Amino acid sequence: MNSPLLDCVEIETAPNPTRAVIWLHGLGADGHDFASIVPELRLQGAPAIRFVFPHAPIRPVTVNNGMSMRAWYDIYVMGSVQREDESGFRDSQRAIEALIARENQRGIESRHIVLAGFSQGCAMTLYTGPRFSQKLAGMMGLSGYLPLAGRFDAERLPANQDTPIFLAHGTQDPVVAIARGQAAYAALSAAGYPVSWQTYAMPHSVCLEEIADIAAFLRKVLV
Repeated sequence: MNSPLLDCVEIETAPNPTRAVIWLHGLGADGHDFASIVPELRLQGAPAIRFVFPHAPIRPVTVNNGMSMRAWYDIYVMGSVQREDESGFRDSQRAIEALIARENQRGIESRHIVLAGFSQGCAMTLYTGPRFSQKLAGMMGLSGYLPLAGRFDAERLPANQDTPIFLAHGTQDPVVAIARGQAAYAALSAAGYPVSWQTYAMPHSVCLEEIADIAAFLRKVLV
């Protein structure tokens, strides 16, 4: 039985979009979190793009004393890779793949879709994209990490081996240590993905210089 599609905020840069960006928020935020960035990307002249900002399900989060909030998966211990919420990752993977399928049904092929995310959303991007069976236009991971890294080589599929990946991180990030972003970059590079790595003098956030680099990446892959 199929689960209902996640609720989303949608912004189209022009009528009848032929490209899409599915952008996943971080822990405790929602789909509105990055919607305001769309006009800042100044994508005039690019193909018409539908930005899809889904709301993660509300679930208890162990690291936050079991409080319920929007989260793509549970976090048991902050920064720990010893125990990760594999079932949460798989549930959210299915929900994200359903959103990709909806864009396909609306006339946008997977090869014209970018999967993007911040923090937990970055982790879900790097979990879902390499395991996806159809070619994507690109992946964008901001201030996050590669989850279930020990399973990565066994579970990744060949469809997105050549898909460009943009990774970015703040050098003063107190939430997701920059070392975790660096480890993701190293793992993806070692696996042969075309991955770029950018750092910015910022905490766990987004800055203007990064927004300009995001816009350049989107223009390059959504041609």
